Amino acid sequence: MGPHRNWGPIPDKNGLNFSWLLKLRAYSIAGQTATILGVYFLLRVKVPLSPLLAIVGVELLSNIAYAVWFRPRRSPRLATAARRGARWGELSRHARDKGGRESPPITDGHLMSIMALDVALLSGLLYFTGGPFNPFSFLYLVNIALAAVTLRARYTWMLVALSLIGFGLLLAEHRPLPLQTLSATAYLDLYQQGMWVAFGVAASFIVHFLWRVTGALAERERELSEARNRAAQKERLAALATMAAGAAHELATPLGTIALCAKELSRAADAGRSGADMKDDLLLMRDEVGRCRVILDQMAAGSGGSAGEGITEITVGEVIRDALAGTRAQPPIKLAIPDAIAATRLRVTPRAMAQALRSVLTNAQDASAADTAVVLSARADGPALAVEIKDTGQGMAPEILARVGEPFFTTKPPGRGMGLGLFLTRAVIDNLGGTLKLASEPGQGTRVSIELPMDITRPLAPTRSR
Repeated sequence: MGPHRNWGPIPDKNGLNFSWLLKLRAYSIAGQTATILGVYFLLRVKVPLSPLLAIVGVELLSNIAYAVWFRPRRSPRLATAARRGARWGELSRHARDKGGRESPPITDGHLMSIMALDVALLSGLLYFTGGPFNPFSFLYLVNIALAAVTLRARYTWMLVALSLIGFGLLLAEHRPLPLQTLSATAYLDLYQQGMWVAFGVAASFIVHFLWRVTGALAERERELSEARNRAAQKERLAALATMAAGAAHELATPLGTIALCAKELSRAADAGRSGADMKDDLLLMRDEVGRCRVILDQMAAGSGGSAGEGITEITVGEVIRDALAGTRAQPPIKLAIPDAIAATRLRVTPRAMAQALRSVLTNAQDASAADTAVVLSARADGPALAVEIKDTGQGMAPEILARVGEPFFTTKPPGRGMGLGLFLTRAVIDNLGGTLKLASEPGQGTRVSIELPMDITRPLAPTRSR
């Protein structure tokens, strides 16, 4: 991935189609004016000049009115880029002018109204110039083709019906071209030339507009692909940050214990105590070093996958087993999980979920006395899995409970915690579509309740330990 680019908001598709449609109408007005004047002055066919130019004038005024109405909807830079025929990427960078006024978005109905007006005006021009026998009656198909590309099916079929009505009325009533002075051969030659010009005009308009639309779609797809890649990269970085913060949180406790033991050992050495008196501290330090090694091994094992860990199916029992792998032996953790629930599958990020539960369990052990047990229970609660972790600690006052879960807020002594465990756990649960709630009263311990969506329709057989 290259450096980050600020693409800005993607412009409204109907707004771009609207601007291109106005541009095509401008070309059409110029072409109609040139054709009418050329036929009248060069070919000396006395078509009714006044009504024809009046119809073209209505088309010109309507185009100006639409352009003025559309102007507040886009920035001057977007307007300039659209008139220049810029591609989607450039238009997207000019999509919003911070100093401009906001207006309701352009809808299919607005585009339909322009195309319907064009059908009516084309019918008026054909009425004075031979009706269905005018080669330019072929231009009905141009509006239909543009509608098929830009509008929903309902509006497209409405425009088809309107074109059929217009053409049918021309079959019933129209003014013939004043070509009585031409021979049959000259009339046929003129008609064939008109058909050739009409075909070229229609083909040019259709190809130009379709090329713009397909180019815009390709450009938009490319930008969306880049946006997806950037989002995936951000998710990986966020996962790495979460894993690093979680590991730092887990390492903080054993490292704090090691630091405390080292301090006690230093005091014991200064006091001249024997090695036997230091044995307990040394054993505790060894256990804590082993705990650090387990945490680092878990990070190494998952460094390739957990950074971009996806949601997979895993049983409740497997998640609980992985969560217990990094906890201490004392205080003990008592499990109250029925076999049916242990065999139930979840769709979670396994390592992140296990780390989140382990963090809560470690907090519960820290809060409980060594001769009491932390209770971990799980049950089905409708379409959700309800997991509850209860300790026998001193509990928390309401003002403390209100702040628990804030990043870097901790009730532990300095060096024993970073205040990130519950914050990261809540983030993991939220990302999985679950909820985390705490209940605590002074002297009554703390209860952490987690609810996760689960699929209980196909329980898995309990798996063997890995």
